[in-house]
Amino acid sequence: MLTGCAAVKNVNALPPSVEAALQRADMPDSVLGVVAYPLSDRASGLRLNADEPRQPGSTMKLVTTIVALERLGTNARGRTDLLAATKPIDGVIQGPLYLRGGADTDLDWGALWGMLRQLREQGVTHIQGGLVADRTLFNPPRLDVDVAPFDEAPEFQYNVIPDALNLNTSLLGFVLQSDDTNLTVRTSPMLPGLRLDTSAMALNNNVCAKWEDTWQLPIIEIDQGTPVVRLRGQFPRNCARQLDLNLVDRQWATAAAVRLIWSQLGGQIHGADAEGPTPSSAVVLASHMGRPFAEVARGMMKRSDNPLTRLTFLRLGAKAATVGEPTLDAARRTVQEWFSAKAIHADGLVMDNGSGLSRSERITARQLASVLTVAYQGPYAPELLTSLPVAGVDGTLTRRLQGSIVEGRARLKTGTLRNVVALAGYVLDQQERTWVVVAILNHDQAPSRGKPVLDSLIEWVAGQRD
Repeated sequence: MLTGCAAVKNVNALPPSVEAALQRADMPDSVLGVVAYPLSDRASGLRLNADEPRQPGSTMKLVTTIVALERLGTNARGRTDLLAATKPIDGVIQGPLYLRGGADTDLDWGALWGMLRQLREQGVTHIQGGLVADRTLFNPPRLDVDVAPFDEAPEFQYNVIPDALNLNTSLLGFVLQSDDTNLTVRTSPMLPGLRLDTSAMALNNNVCAKWEDTWQLPIIEIDQGTPVVRLRGQFPRNCARQLDLNLVDRQWATAAAVRLIWSQLGGQIHGADAEGPTPSSAVVLASHMGRPFAEVARGMMKRSDNPLTRLTFLRLGAKAATVGEPTLDAARRTVQEWFSAKAIHADGLVMDNGSGLSRSERITARQLASVLTVAYQGPYAPELLTSLPVAGVDGTLTRRLQGSIVEGRARLKTGTLRNVVALAGYVLDQQERTWVVVAILNHDQAPSRGKPVLDSLIEWVAGQRD
């Protein structure tokens, strides 16, 4: 095991074990940016290519989470409201019912049902003006419109671009079940009016666990105002899967869900549905609150949840935006201001959506290490630490570094894109000293060959002793 040379002086060359891992991966030193030092002696440690901006993948979630802990607060909660322009009279809402989104992280189908049930228990039976979905907390309200897909799988959860309403994360459950000869599909919930077409979906003899290998992006069409989902590709025989997919337009799904639940509760709704702002004088009739941000952060970091992180980034923008300022611009400005307030140089820093699911986001290893250092010394360090995956124990590190010297002794955020692998966080060495470690590897073969390189670095840090 390597001893603590890096713990007593600043080293600009990789340890032999890490250099050997790079050679096995057939990658040059230039693809790797590293900063690692014990918090008790920040002038020591290891630095390599520390000031070159790199694509960080999901380690960028550290920046969003740390800034949000301070600027939003640990107890910040998103809120959804049901409102009417005036109080109901004799059980009737004379105009539309407004569903106002407030970046509620937990507005699922059950929460929507609970809000509408509150309305029915107040004696409301009729809604005369349809539903108005209010997403205007963010500017523009629909950031997903006319945006090119990030990759070839825009239908899956990690690719969802959130809005302020965020109903069920814009996902709808699709239940696929096959026997030897037939495939059936339904949605959960079963929204009236939605048509599902499986005529272009063939059955194969793959094992059920390999269903994704022959899955193709469904085609979405509108037939006389009715959405039609045409499934494509192949699906294994004698297989059952529930897939939460972002296929159906979120405004259509929101209105359909409200109407379905309201009718099941014994209510009636008339009039057309729309998107738009809620009148400032509207009366709140029912509400739902999301979890405190300190709890939300665990999902963002442990699961590396892109939509949750993007929603948090937008919440930062919504809190800071001036009149007419785009929410994303305000969020980026908020991060820049936080860097300035903490005396961290922001040269080369590029924030896109705050989640790392971006081809344009950039940060240097030194900048990210400085962010981690400031956070560890700040008042929200406990909340940050409990949100991070523990090596070999949980989250995105559940099966990584198990059985090594690092297991249970490092809290690290992972990052992976098609040309990125990264690790950043805190590692305990053999003297129980906490190290800040940032390692970002950018290479076309990073996901397939780069992880052992980063793991060898973390193991090297964990093995340090005086």
